[in-house]
Amino acid sequence: MSELVTGEAVALELQPARLPSRALAMVLDLVVLLVVYVVVSVVLVLATASWDEAARRAVSIAAFLLVLVGAPIAVETLSHGRSLGKAAAGLRVVRDDGGPIRFRHALVRGALGVVEILLTFGVVACVASLVSARGRRLGDVFAGTLVVRERVPVARGGSVPLPPPWLAGRFQELDLSGVPDGLWLAIRQYLGRMNQLDPQVGWVMAGRLAGELAGRTGVPVPPGVPPAPYLAAVLQERQVREARRTFGGGPVVNVGGGFGPPSPYGPASVPGSASGADRPVDGPSGGVEGVDGGRGEARGGTGFVPPA
Repeated sequence: MSELVTGEAVALELQPARLPSRALAMVLDLVVLLVVYVVVSVVLVLATASWDEAARRAVSIAAFLLVLVGAPIAVETLSHGRSLGKAAAGLRVVRDDGGPIRFRHALVRGALGVVEILLTFGVVACVASLVSARGRRLGDVFAGTLVVRERVPVARGGSVPLPPPWLAGRFQELDLSGVPDGLWLAIRQYLGRMNQLDPQVGWVMAGRLAGELAGRTGVPVPPGVPPAPYLAAVLQERQVREARRTFGGGPVVNVGGGFGPPSPYGPASVPGSASGADRPVDGPSGGVEGVDGGRGEARGGTGFVPPA
């Protein structure tokens, strides 16, 4: 079974593409570009036959820049990291944090690609990919991007957990435009490894990340929401927004069925359940508790308790 890696890393673990698949995609892209460039050059030669030498040279340089440099940048920007070669090889360019690339990322990749790929016939790009731990060429390093496989095996461990159901949709109005990519990456890495951390260290790290995220959004962490579920819920909201922006509107579900791995946040229940008794409510201390039938007996909860 495999899981689709969308531009916003709907698949929770990104698998960097290996050199053979990247080389195949690069060769396919170069073949297409060279064919287009030859056709455009022939048309321009015929159209500018009566021009002087300087004018024809200027047109040739412009055609080179537009077709062999500008076209790949435009294609990667509009397709969110999927050129024709990458689409055929099942690859996609994403940001370091798994998000979709934008024009500035494609521009840096395309500009350095002139030296790495065109002028050196891909030798520099291949050497850089072999040296890099994640197979990145120089354009990826300077642009902060990564080429990943679009279909990867479902991770059995270390995946980012889903937030508890009672936090679903709670942060739809949150302004996430001021959160930098580096912070998203740190949050995603923490959530993927929090079960492997010492509880005390994990709690401190979650609190620090939650405080920084709240400072960037301008809205404090809601009372009674532990840091880790808060981070997971906001990250999920960001993924939903980016997926809708990339692929259009409509509901966003996990490919492969189901709702992802079991939540590690304890037996928090879904608001509006049939009995109503398990519905999370604000307890007298500001925390979120499951109240048993009005007797005030707390049960359930998030499962996150600060270590003593």
